Amino acid sequence: MVMADRPEVQTASAPVTALAMVGLAESMLNGLARVPFRRFWEGPGGLLDNIGQSVTRQTIRSFMGYSMALPIEEFRSMEKILDDICRVVMPPFISLTDGVELTDDTVGGIEGIWCRAKASTDEYVDDSEDKETITATVLYLHGGGYIGTSPIMYSAFAASLVNITGYEVFIADYRMAPEFPFPAGVHDAADAYRGLLERGIDADHIVIAGDSGGGGLATSLVSYLHDHGLAKPAAVMLFSPEVDLDLNHPSITTNAQLDILPWNVPVSPYLQGVQPNDERVSAIYAKPDPTWFPPTFVCWGADEMFRDGIRKFSEGLSAAGVTVYAMEEKGMFHVFPILMPWAESSRRVFRALRELSHRHVESDPAAVATH
Repeated sequence: MVMADRPEVQTASAPVTALAMVGLAESMLNGLARVPFRRFWEGPGGLLDNIGQSVTRQTIRSFMGYSMALPIEEFRSMEKILDDICRVVMPPFISLTDGVELTDDTVGGIEGIWCRAKASTDEYVDDSEDKETITATVLYLHGGGYIGTSPIMYSAFAASLVNITGYEVFIADYRMAPEFPFPAGVHDAADAYRGLLERGIDADHIVIAGDSGGGGLATSLVSYLHDHGLAKPAAVMLFSPEVDLDLNHPSITTNAQLDILPWNVPVSPYLQGVQPNDERVSAIYAKPDPTWFPPTFVCWGADEMFRDGIRKFSEGLSAAGVTVYAMEEKGMFHVFPILMPWAESSRRVFRALRELSHRHVESDPAAVATH
């Protein structure tokens, strides 16, 4: 469920929500109007890629800047409307473009959405021999800075992962701040992981993945699994993970004008008293070990605000002996593979994922898409 549907979460009245949506539209139009007055043709790719990057950067920055200024009840109501729109638009779009079907489910008590390759026939066949073989299962923790968005909003990217890797993907609907600060999200992610194990999916066939805040949550989950004696997953996939909530590296300020993130990245709603250098929330302060931290793929943009923290995290994993596949893409901003899947930088990431998808995850020919 979207956060607004949880009984503990307050929402705004219909008139106030309508005004919030009008304000969002105005803010985004105002942002787009600025594009011609910037060097929108400059960038790391071809002309069309560079223009697309400029438009995307300004659109998302306007969206995030406006959203972060709203009272939380208005933010949740606006989020609910966007979620409802995505629930109408995304399933047929993904089915047509990616051949992926979406299914609501509850795993380990945590609601979420399955993304799976469609069967070869449109008719339901109850014979397991006619169903798609599961190569591996991804537990995906969506981004949103620990405070926003929903699984359906990430279904298009999850569908891309299905096609790239051959895996199935479960996008967990974990609780978010400020209503549910740390460690609520970690506990939900752990419950979903346990739920997959209880369904008979071996840990060697599970990949934990996430982007932005969800990427940071993924690293917190790996540490949680270790601390609680649960089997480690086969691998981890991270896209611009938020792994340093201290926000004390130079790139936080030097890349502020280049990134899509607001210059005042909010972390206090999630922490609520927990120190930002606590290794449970900032993985760069953890002490990883290859015996419990699995092989990790991580990518980020050279122009994003989290760049230095992700570099330090990646270097720390490597120094500890953890197998790391790191990609820093020149001229790109936060979560670029999600926002600009057509860009050449994103295509390089996807090619790397396709190549690595079976290197650390054994195929499970006995499993079929019936979990």
